[in-house]
Amino acid sequence: MNEKELTKKAAQMRRDVIRMLEIAGSGHPGGSLSAADIMTCLFFNVLRHKPQEPHWPGRDRFHMSKGHCCPIWYAILADFGYFPKKELDSLRSLGALLQGHPSPNIPGIDVASGSLGQGLSVSMGMALAGKMDNKDYRVYCLLGDGEIQEGNVWEAAMACAHFKCDNLCAILDYNGFQIDGRVEDVMNIEPIADKWKAIGWEVIAINGHNINEILNAFEQAKKIKNKPAIIIAKTIKGKDVSFMENVVDFHGRAPTHEEAAIAFKELADE
Repeated sequence: MNEKELTKKAAQMRRDVIRMLEIAGSGHPGGSLSAADIMTCLFFNVLRHKPQEPHWPGRDRFHMSKGHCCPIWYAILADFGYFPKKELDSLRSLGALLQGHPSPNIPGIDVASGSLGQGLSVSMGMALAGKMDNKDYRVYCLLGDGEIQEGNVWEAAMACAHFKCDNLCAILDYNGFQIDGRVEDVMNIEPIADKWKAIGWEVIAINGHNINEILNAFEQAKKIKNKPAIIIAKTIKGKDVSFMENVVDFHGRAPTHEEAAIAFKELADE
């Protein structure tokens, strides 16, 4: 897809997120919307995968460490046909396929996530397995900025660098907010780029809503040898829905019917 097509697709994915959360009456819109452009570029232009063969051995692996933002992942998987789109309307319902955090019983998802801080360790395991098995797949891991306050992330980061996991690319959705407020107020993570560099990672800093920057960052990451890469993507919480942007309340509050109608209108104008 070209830039225009990816922008249009990301807007569609955002609409799907709003719809499913409105129906569910619960969920996490802010981080799903901030990651929408990154996720759209990754799945539609970068990731090697086969929707009709979810466990294809040659597929690239993706792990969403910040599992509460799974609505954007579900929207993309449904768009590719991993499962029927009607499943989106039963999000978080008792017994439904799609719950509030990713689960491996969902086609296209390998590992459960949502207990924050564990995803980079899981992704490192996938990356090391690929090297041991002489496979050429790549591993992508989406992290939240509040999440990386957790110590397990840094243990994994050190290990990834030590074992030269150059088939691993982490993406930090740096939207500046977590459930308790601004990340800088809860526990400041800066200077974040310097920390990853000091541990031994290649750091690529971008605007996480600029399609060309996102695509170029993924291509740059593929060329890095003997060390892992992290894309630090500066994003906006609740991106493209005016009343959600940079509003901490929408970290974990679903839109009402009236709010959803406004959001649909704004996203239709994209």
